[in-house]
Amino acid sequence: MKWFLILWACPVMLLAAWYGLSYYDMSFGFFMLTRQTHDMVFQVYGNVLGIPPESIPPLVARAIIVDSFIVLGIIAFRKRRELSAWYRRRFVTSGAQSRDAPSLARDASLSSAP
Repeated sequence: MKWFLILWACPVMLLAAWYGLSYYDMSFGFFMLTRQTHDMVFQVYGNVLGIPPESIPPLVARAIIVDSFIVLGIIAFRKRRELSAWYRRRFVTSGAQSRDAPSLARDASLSSAP
C-alpha cells in the first residue's frame, strides 16, 4: 500500500512542481522550467490532441482529482474495518457519553460551591 501511494504521489507532485515553476518562469537556469518550454509543451500536446493548448491544464487538473478520489477509495476499501472501528469509537460511544453528560451537569449544581 505504501508503494502504491508513492507511485501515485510522486508523478503528481513532479507534474505540479514543473507546472508551477514553469508557469511563473522560475527556471533556476534549467531550460525545462522556463515559460518558453511550458508554452511549447502545451502547444505540442494541443496539436497532438487537436484541442487548444490553454484547455489542457484544466483537463489535467480534473484527471488528477478523479485519480485522487479513486486512490482514496481504494485505500478506504482496504482499510474499511479500521475505519468502521474508528467511526464506532468516535461517534457511537460519544453519543452514549453525551446522553450521560446532562445528568452529570445536574448533579454538580452551584449549591455545592464554596
